[in-house]
Amino acid sequence: MPTTDILQTIVSHKRQEVRRQMEAIPLAALQYRIGDPSPRRSLKQSLAKSSTGIIAEFKRRSPSKGWIKEDAEASRIPAAYERAGAAALSILTDGEFFGGRLADLMAARPTTGLPILRKDFVVHPYQLYQAKLADADAVLLIAAVLSPQECKDLARLAHDLGLETLLEIHHEAELDHLNDDIDLLGVNNRCLGTFHTDVACSFRLAELLPKDRLLVSESGISQPDTVRRLREAGFRGFLIGENFMKEPDPGQALSRFIQSLQP
Repeated sequence: MPTTDILQTIVSHKRQEVRRQMEAIPLAALQYRIGDPSPRRSLKQSLAKSSTGIIAEFKRRSPSKGWIKEDAEASRIPAAYERAGAAALSILTDGEFFGGRLADLMAARPTTGLPILRKDFVVHPYQLYQAKLADADAVLLIAAVLSPQECKDLARLAHDLGLETLLEIHHEAELDHLNDDIDLLGVNNRCLGTFHTDVACSFRLAELLPKDRLLVSESGISQPDTVRRLREAGFRGFLIGENFMKEPDPGQALSRFIQSLQP
């Protein structure tokens, strides 16, 4: 697959996937099953009060690297992340390109009290109802795959369902996707078109980002010193996955990383 077509390919597949899911289980059936829409665990509050701000991510593969940990168990690794000191969790639920599934989030939920972000390519309200029923606490909205109006509508529905929202941008032009229902603002250091990663993206955008949102730097973070410098630049959340998942014991890898963060 040509690298410049990765995002387009993922989104096209995701739209087809959601259509198939809706044919199998109609949206009305999900809406009927929604119980208490009140928020449960706050990703924003957890990061704000954390000394590390690390969102530890569970993922098995990526389009650029292939399989990272094919046999990873969602019932074990997220709990190990919590024991190691993570502030929150991210669970990748895309199957075709990342080897995940919604069942991973459901398997992780009983094992941890941390806020969980459903990380996926959200293109339809149906996915927000799925996230709520799987007991997620927050959802990712990617500016590169949504119009500002779509982002606004999805963020409002997420709040109605008791879900927090993390808006992900890569360029300053995507700041037009911000709206009153966005809780956290993330900068993805990985270009979704090519999957090239450069943490300089977060530093470049830091001065342009609104100070009234909790800021998250995503992807490409592998050194404790990078976290320190990003925190000085105004970021309070640091989404790190591959750096831990590639290790034999991701929980221990996170524990060592956090120990290195200490003064």
